[in-house]
Parts: sequence; structure tokens; C-alpha cells
Amino acid sequence: MSIKHMYYRLYQGAFRIAVKFLDWTPPQTITGAGSVKKLPVVIKEKGLNKMMIVTDKGLMSLNLLDGLFDGLKKEGVDYVVYDKTQPNPSIDNIEEVRKLYLDNKCQGFIAFGGGSPMDCAKAAGARVVRPNKPVQKMRGQLKILKKLPPFFAVPTTAGTGSEATLAAVVTDTKTHEKYALNDPNLRPKYAVLDPELTVGLPPHITSTTGMDALTHAVEAYIGHSNTKETSEKAEQATKMIFENLEEAYKDGKNIHAREQMLLASYYAGIAFTRAYVGNVHAIAHNLGGFYGIPHGLANAIILPYVLDYYGDTAYERLARLSEFAGVAKSGQSDEEKAKAFIQEIRDMNARMNIPDKIDKIQESDIPTIAQRALKEANPLYPVPKIMDLEDCMGVIRQLMA
Repeated sequence: MSIKHMYYRLYQGAFRIAVKFLDWTPPQTITGAGSVKKLPVVIKEKGLNKMMIVTDKGLMSLNLLDGLFDGLKKEGVDYVVYDKTQPNPSIDNIEEVRKLYLDNKCQGFIAFGGGSPMDCAKAAGARVVRPNKPVQKMRGQLKILKKLPPFFAVPTTAGTGSEATLAAVVTDTKTHEKYALNDPNLRPKYAVLDPELTVGLPPHITSTTGMDALTHAVEAYIGHSNTKETSEKAEQATKMIFENLEEAYKDGKNIHAREQMLLASYYAGIAFTRAYVGNVHAIAHNLGGFYGIPHGLANAIILPYVLDYYGDTAYERLARLSEFAGVAKSGQSDEEKAKAFIQEIRDMNARMNIPDKIDKIQESDIPTIAQRALKEANPLYPVPKIMDLEDCMGVIRQLMA
């Protein structure tokens, strides 16, 4: 092991000890079909009278927020809507939300949508409580350290798990960098898991966001920072995704499958917010920053390639997941179970029309993408096998169409 790699492992070990002293209280959940209609009552009970709602134009056009709007009006809670969130929320989005929040004297946030509105609202909340600290200075670990205004997360996709995490991923459009802010204060206090809000998701969004959730569970599980709870949640999430994702993909109106996927995404979020992700995310974030590739799609494509790269360093843990996924056969070795699991991920992708290559990647961009991915991954991500620059560039080249 090189001195650099030894430093990374020491850093990860120290961080594992340090995070034990952080607040890991999960969000309170409001669950079940139609549960978003219960949220206005909770908000009113908290004594909140003016809310900042962060969403996107697509959800507004589908009228998905109408039930929430009606409930807030009924409870006498005023609100302001920001619907310009981009698929990869930009610093401009964040600053616009912050200004709207302050100009209208709002008292809390409702993030309504996929990971992008949630991340946008989280970062805007951080800017509200840290007015003299630009987003770029919040990059990385524990840079906020101040309680956010009351925060309610309403996911409309079963994938990002952002309603359960202490992370917000933002894009700097000037540098084409995509990076995370990580701080326990970013974790929502409430998560509304209403399967009715996901019924209208197009099949390709259902599939890619579902594979995003699987990536969270897998990367958390095979890393070196697991706790008993994160392992259990990752196992539950993996089992539920393998049992329900393709059903939700084929029959979007299946409320049971939709509900199970929302719970799986939430469990995976709990797992990775404590145990972290790995090189799949590091590469996906930077491909997203360079080419605007949706995060779930990037994770879905990259996942099996990175698992192949880890090889025997991940076989034992992947073999366990293979059993929870119902893929493993009795009598198989850990290596056989792990490889069957990786192959089943590829097969699931194929059955859901997810490609196995990314056609936008340019050879000339690969060194920069790899350098940025490694800057994100190291020294923090407790991956089974640490990548060097050549390793990372090699994996990215495998993704080229």
C-alpha cells in the first residue's frame, strides 16, 4: 500500500470515529397513499405561516402540487413557489431561492420533487443561515455547522434518497464541477413518502432513479464505514428494489410497488448518508458536471463496471447482497455469487432499456474527469479498493460508446 493510500485509510478511520458524535436522528416520516395532504397540518402545528416551496417546472405542469397548495390554503399557511430548479441544481438556482426566501420573510422550506429540488432547497437553506459563506466555501465536510430553518422533503422519485441524507449536490456552471456539501444540518426533519406522487413517473425515470437507489445501497454496503444499522438498511433496500423496481417500471400505477420503492430509496438514503458512497458516484457526478448526464442514469450505467474493478475486495459483501436480492444459488462461492449479482444488475438495466455505454464521453476530457472524480472520492470515500488515476481513466474509457 502506498503512503497516499495509507493516509486515505487513516483519514477514513479517524472520520469513522468522529462521526459517532454527530446527530444521526433520521427524519420523521409521513407515509402512505395521499400522505402529502397531511403535511399542511403538521406545518401549521409547528407555528409556521409562510413557506418557501422549491420544485421544478415539470412537476408544476403535471399539477402534482395542487393537493399541497390546497391544504396549505385551508390551514392558512402562505407560500412562495420557486419552480426554476435545473436537473443539476446550479449555484444560480440556489441564490435565487435564497433571495426569494429572504424577500418574502419565509419561515421554512418544502422541497418537492426529485433530488434536484431537494438539493437546491438544502443549499439555499444553508445560505440563509450562513449569509457570508458562498456555496463554493461549503463544499466538503461539516462546513455549515448551523441549524437550517424547518425543512420538509417530499420526494416524487424513488431514487435519490435525498429526503434522508445530510448531502446536497450542486453544480458550478462556471467550472462544470459537480460536488457535494455534507453536513448533518442539511438533513430534513420530515420526509413525506407518498406513492401517489410517483404514479405518473415515466418508465425511464422510474428505472434510472430506482437504480440510483440501488447504487446508494450497494456502495454504502461494500464500503468500510458500515454500522449495524446502515448494513441492515442497505440489505432491506436491495431486497425491496430487486422485488419491486421492474414491477414499478412495467406498471407505473402499481401503488404497492411504488410504495416499496419509496421506502427502499429512503432506507438506502439512511445507509449511505452514514456509510458514504464510492467511486461510482464520484465518476457519475463528474460526468454529470461535464455533459449534463442525469445522475441516476449515470449511476445505473457505471455501477457494474466499478464493481468489476473492485474484484475480490468486494466479493464477500456482494455475495451477501446477492442472497438478499434472490440472485445467489446454494453451493456457489462468494466470487460466483458476487459475479452473478453484478451480471443481474447488467441484465436489469437491459430489461429496462438502460444503455451500457455513454456516448457523450470525449477522450480528451477523460483525464480531467478522472482527476475531479478522485478529488471527490479521496480521502473520504471508504471504498473497497482505492483507485489511482490510471485505474479511474481505464474505467471511464470502458464506458465510452
